[in-house]
Amino acid sequence: MPPTRPSPPATTTATATTATATATATATATASVTAGPASGAVRPFRFTAAMPGLDRPVARWRGEIRRIEDLGFDSVSVSDHFTGGWSMDPLVAMTVAAEATTRLRVLGMVFCNDFRHPVLLHKALANLDVFSGGRVEIGLGAGWLRDDHDAAGLPFDPPQVRVARLAESIEILLRLFGDKPVDFAGQHYRVTGLAGLPEPVQRPHPPLLVGGGSRRILELAGRRADIVGINPRLAPDVDPLAAVEEMSPARFARKVAWARDAAAAAGRDPADLEFQARMFDVRVQHRGVEYRASSSHARLADPAALADSPSVLHGSVVECVDRLVALRDRYGVSYLHLGGNLDAAAPIVARLAGR
Repeated sequence: MPPTRPSPPATTTATATTATATATATATATASVTAGPASGAVRPFRFTAAMPGLDRPVARWRGEIRRIEDLGFDSVSVSDHFTGGWSMDPLVAMTVAAEATTRLRVLGMVFCNDFRHPVLLHKALANLDVFSGGRVEIGLGAGWLRDDHDAAGLPFDPPQVRVARLAESIEILLRLFGDKPVDFAGQHYRVTGLAGLPEPVQRPHPPLLVGGGSRRILELAGRRADIVGINPRLAPDVDPLAAVEEMSPARFARKVAWARDAAAAAGRDPADLEFQARMFDVRVQHRGVEYRASSSHARLADPAALADSPSVLHGSVVECVDRLVALRDRYGVSYLHLGGNLDAAAPIVARLAGR
């Protein structure tokens, strides 16, 4: 069963537009798999927003976090990097964000498994779940940006090794949230007689999000996670600046099916999985203005691929709302990141959050 959650206690680019936007309908996947909502289950929409950067006064940073809460977002999320000018530590940022708000959930999306031992990560997140009153969500991944590993002197092992290590880390983490001392002897980690303290507010544990783009990682997510993040596959043959091209309707459907099939094979109900996705290119027309938010993963993408992708959101507010409802109907995705422009996301969140 999924964890129980307590009841809830970027830079803006705006350009005037006179053109009428054409909605891009969610295409029907041609894959030989079925990826629609399992058992007819429909989850209410939830939205996460990226934390602002530390390139502004701290008081302003806290104010922007509170604005995200006031706009109706369910959570605020933070990435985990060393390079590229990245300055925030996700654990510290999540703690400060939780202290600055009363309802907003805090999500690491995602912690790179190779940066922290699972025992240390568990201790920090269990504490934060207690201090925040049960508002933590845990995102965990195998890591994809080699520059981070190289800069820190960490080996960037082949994907199968990093995913195997992630699987062990997840096992340890979930056991530490349990009621018995943990003994674990794996290829990558050893834990002996360790009690996982403190007990979290959310039982049996804060929701675990595992995201990725490969079959190996999505099957792991289906077996063990509560939330499955559907992402582009970031491999040597995929240009990170055009990775959204990898998110075609057929491939998106296949990714969802990998997770659902793995859940069923592990004896889990696929309907218990919550699916999360990011819109990598957002262009929303609202009251005569076009608001944009574009990820680096879409910077060099072919416009034709953008027009067809389930990970792209273009049109009026009404058209974007309809597109997201179709996305949920087709793929079961209900937890969404709409990019770094709050002015683009806010009118959509106002119409769909919790519905």
